[in-house]
Amino acid sequence: MQEIKTNELFKEVVESKDAVIIKFTAGWCPDCRRMDMFIGDIMEEHNEYKWYEIDRDEFPKLAEKHQVMGIPSLLIFKDGEKLAHLHSANAKSPEQVTEFLSAQK
Repeated sequence: MQEIKTNELFKEVVESKDAVIIKFTAGWCPDCRRMDMFIGDIMEEHNEYKWYEIDRDEFPKLAEKHQVMGIPSLLIFKDGEKLAHLHSANAKSPEQVTEFLSAQK
């Protein structure tokens, strides 16, 4: 998963013509570390997306703009539009993440 380190890269990624997933995370977040343990298999299964991650604490204005209230959160973007948002409360297990992604097809 490629890390987004600048506002410019975030803008470039979300404006992509391809569907992308951005995982909002933070270094101190235990649920984020738990997701890291299972997200690799899900990324392989759902390789129709390009996957990125961004540290919410480094980009609080972006998190606020996109209604990221908890982490980890997965947001799907295409052509600059947010298509879907898996909020942190529903992103605790591989089953929840897989169900969310399957519902987007």
